[in-house]
Amino acid sequence: MRTVGVEEELLLVDPESGEPKASAAAVLARAALADPGQDVFEKELYGQMLEFATRPQSEMADLGEEIVRCRKEAARLAADLGCTVAALASSPLPVSPSFSANPRYRWMAEQYGITTRDQLVCGCHVHVSVESDEEGVGILDRVRTWLPVLTAVSANSPFWQGRDSEYASYRSRVWARWPSAGPAELFRSAERYHRLVADMVATGVILDEGMVYFDARLAQRYPTVEIRVADVCLRAGTAVLVAALARALVETAAREWRDGREPVDHGVGPTRMAGWRAARSGLRGDLLDPVTLRPRPAEEVLTALLDHTRDALADTGDLELAEEGVHRLLRDGNGADEQRHLYADTGSLRDVVTGCVQRTQAA
Repeated sequence: MRTVGVEEELLLVDPESGEPKASAAAVLARAALADPGQDVFEKELYGQMLEFATRPQSEMADLGEEIVRCRKEAARLAADLGCTVAALASSPLPVSPSFSANPRYRWMAEQYGITTRDQLVCGCHVHVSVESDEEGVGILDRVRTWLPVLTAVSANSPFWQGRDSEYASYRSRVWARWPSAGPAELFRSAERYHRLVADMVATGVILDEGMVYFDARLAQRYPTVEIRVADVCLRAGTAVLVAALARALVETAAREWRDGREPVDHGVGPTRMAGWRAARSGLRGDLLDPVTLRPRPAEEVLTALLDHTRDALADTGDLELAEEGVHRLLRDGNGADEQRHLYADTGSLRDVVTGCVQRTQAA
């Protein structure tokens, strides 16, 4: 069974005002003091963000428990410094991001200007184990048109700088400003994948391979495919659903690759439009069908995703989890829907943040 690991970026906020706080360095120092060998929490580009990474897990129940445990530990560390954490993919309240003290991040600020200053967004990256780069590239070629559906499922960034963005995942639109971000062409082989990455680095526009921000890529440090399209999910259960669907997509794609089935050859332009549609609509409108790239109701597209991955979900014991998770989201909404409901009920973005802080640590 393929293992799955999750990286989540959390927003550090003031528990009273709801405003983001640049306390990441202090939180990380406290974590290192408590456990000098800890490698769970990491620094991110901005002082208002805290990242953690789970261990590779085979069982989704174990992954869910670890996500909740890491979120609670992050909140405990932050509380010692007068702040807390929220699983928000963008800050509902206005914020002026502060950069972490790091030569790499300073280079990015100088290179990309206002794009860097506008990038205080929190994502969720899912790592799924693969056997080789060749298998990994075969998977990348075959999951690419399905990835916008994961954006719609995870969408959790409706507010931007104190206003409703009118998107479900505005984070993904902000992220798309990086020069290397978004869907990629078909690679066809590991050799062509690595040649393209080397050519991109050689332009000097990006610093190194770590700044190749494809929607899905071969991970640098691990033998995994890294899927990077999801917002950080408001609820841990939604993060587990995204991870289960990602693993099923990877396994389904690997089987197609081994069987010699050709990938769907949609161009980058239409595939990018599918990502835009998912970011705009979330689960409350049409999505683009991953096979035809024509509009279909979100419920039908999610049903198609379950059908496409059914065998893989059944083989890992995740079919019931996926079906119930999709049904729950279609009924109750994703993070973007919950944030908008909170705002409709309270009229206060501060109260939106407070409500999301409570939901962040729930199972």
